[in-house]
Amino acid sequence: MSGLNTSLAYFFIVIGLSALIRVLLARWRRRLGFLIELISAFALAGCRLEIETIAEVGQWAGALGPDVTYTMLFIAIAIHAIIMQGVSGNPAATVMGFLQKEIGVVAMLLSVASQFLGAFLGLLVAGKYWEMELTDMHMIKNLMMSECSTALRAPMLHGAVAEAISAMTFYLVYLVLRNRTQLLRIPILALLLTFFAYAGSNYTSGFVNPSLAFALTFNCPGHTFSEYALVYWLGPLIGMTLGLFLYLGNIPLMFNRNLLYSKKSRFRVPKGKNSEEKTN
Repeated sequence: MSGLNTSLAYFFIVIGLSALIRVLLARWRRRLGFLIELISAFALAGCRLEIETIAEVGQWAGALGPDVTYTMLFIAIAIHAIIMQGVSGNPAATVMGFLQKEIGVVAMLLSVASQFLGAFLGLLVAGKYWEMELTDMHMIKNLMMSECSTALRAPMLHGAVAEAISAMTFYLVYLVLRNRTQLLRIPILALLLTFFAYAGSNYTSGFVNPSLAFALTFNCPGHTFSEYALVYWLGPLIGMTLGLFLYLGNIPLMFNRNLLYSKKSRFRVPKGKNSEEKTN
């Protein structure tokens, strides 16, 4: 259990530091929103990297099975959603805001760049943490750093389709629950992302987040950068766009009218009145 306690301490430090910076930047949220996105992506990548370590070597080095891995993943996602309300740390979510005309192109580009930078910083911090070799699990992970196992275990096209379908499902559920209470929305979305990670463990790991995938698997051998980009960048963006289109019936940035659903009249004429008019 010492390995689990060490991992929990790491989680508390990463999440606590991120929450503190978030509070300090809250006053300048409109001007420095991209920095909050950086912190959000950093916290998400930093925690997910440690969870992937538990999944890879925890069972042999720390007697930590899949039940511990997915429980910690669910808790980490839920806590991240609570602390980072209003920011996603996910480039696909930011692009969705742009497609809905909620943010401008400059704000979108700054946020996306910050998210990738935050995820990369999360990778650097996790690497320094593993170099300390506080447990046998981290010692093995440190030895595996240069030869990490790729998360893409399926053919490129299959992986892209899997990420697109996962993203489409996630954003459809997100849009449906967007105006619901947090007590309902956060657990359902966290459970959904945990399910994607479980169901996609032998395919793509179901990241549904381009910057998170960039930190977790782009540096691993086995596939080229373009192959990773097609699966983990293009796949979620296509899935997000399809989800938005299916929910709204159009893409606000591209179309002014609804292409899928007809608007029903808000006022209904009583049947009795129609029959009277016909007789007259």
